[in-house]
Amino acid sequence: MAAPDPAQVLGRVTLVTGPEEFLAERTVQQVRAACRRADPEAEMSETVADQLTMATLGELAAPSLFSSTRCVVVRRLEDLPDESAPGLLEYAGAPADQVALVLVHSGGAKGSGVLAKLRKSAAVTEVKTAALTAREYPNFVANELRGHKVKIDADAAAFLVQAVGQDLRSLSAAASQLAGDFEGRPVTIDMVKTYFGGRAEAKSFAVADHAIFGRTAKALEELRWALDGGIAPVLVTSAVAGGLRGLAKFKSAPRGMRNADLMREVGVPSWKLDILRDQARGWDEDGIARAIRVVAAADAEIKGKAHDASYALEKMVLGVVRARPQRV
Repeated sequence: MAAPDPAQVLGRVTLVTGPEEFLAERTVQQVRAACRRADPEAEMSETVADQLTMATLGELAAPSLFSSTRCVVVRRLEDLPDESAPGLLEYAGAPADQVALVLVHSGGAKGSGVLAKLRKSAAVTEVKTAALTAREYPNFVANELRGHKVKIDADAAAFLVQAVGQDLRSLSAAASQLAGDFEGRPVTIDMVKTYFGGRAEAKSFAVADHAIFGRTAKALEELRWALDGGIAPVLVTSAVAGGLRGLAKFKSAPRGMRNADLMREVGVPSWKLDILRDQARGWDEDGIARAIRVVAAADAEIKGKAHDASYALEKMVLGVVRARPQRV
């Protein structure tokens, strides 16, 4: 959702749906900012849906002594009591002119009946905040920097995601830092490495790369740093599995393909393609299959079967290295 004009939120209902909390909160803040542009003294109110009745909504939306412009945020719409739904739907059909009502639903089936009825109202604007797929995170980075009027190349965006991780709040902050420190210049992968290369080395993808290269000691060292830094064990298994899947795609790609075509075939940026090319020299198809089974077993263990996730991950690293037919 682009930053809205006051006319787009006042006298209307903004329905925010989906599980991505960062994007949902950004929408809430954008609506509040639009209200303040209309009236610097605009009143801000907030409640949760399980406390909402028509009486409380009326109190929240009522003009104060200081301003007639209000922004009312109702969170956890999925918890709205059944007896409160008719009143809310009636209000959504004819919102007060100087009130911006924001309804936040965290996704899922609960409360879907109310959502369906709200979507039919002409006064309701829905903003969906679906969780991003792995391929969408670099686009998110590019869009963040575009908002600062800064461009970033595809390799740099992909590297930033791997260095910082998939937390949108952290990625947004990193993009803001890059935009401010490089003063509007196009952001390259070298610029990103200047700021985030050190962090990248301790992330889960570094564990994956070293394990796939057969560097046992280095992979175990990076694993300890990653876990000590608070990286969730499931992110490590996911990174190693992703690295092995990329390696399998690279090995099965037709020979003689141009780099641009190979990047599309494997689904990686050019710098990652260079890493895969080096890693592939030590693997065959049987070895990759064995390593994938090792990672799958570790993933199952850390998701409930293992008492010690650190031990399960260490065993996974050793198993991946042993599955590699050639150690170079």
